[in-house]
Amino acid sequence: MINTNIFNHINMLKTTADASWRRNEVLANNIANNTTPGYKRKDINFEDQLKREIDRRGARNLDLSRLNARVYTDNANFSYRLDGNNVDVDNEGVKLAANQLKYNGLIEIMNRKYSGLKSVMQK
Repeated sequence: MINTNIFNHINMLKTTADASWRRNEVLANNIANNTTPGYKRKDINFEDQLKREIDRRGARNLDLSRLNARVYTDNANFSYRLDGNNVDVDNEGVKLAANQLKYNGLIEIMNRKYSGLKSVMQK
């Protein structure tokens, strides 16, 4: 990461994109374990952490080191199946598609930011 206030927004986008990429991996793992008896779905709670940090310090003064895309087990005590697995493939597919759109949007925004910086530096 670039350590200057000028790049705080880009650093936040990168951290968010990294968390989104990690969530894609977790959701894909849930789908892969759909038939594993006793498997409990996992997810990542990043957006809530980011919102709390923005509310606490403001978007310009984020301490990105405080943000950690932690994996947690969702509804560990719940299962609607006899084998103890709580993964719904259809639900996971929807979450994966939505998260992929978010990731693609973040990458597009970062590309535009870097293109703008490049344009300014060339002038």
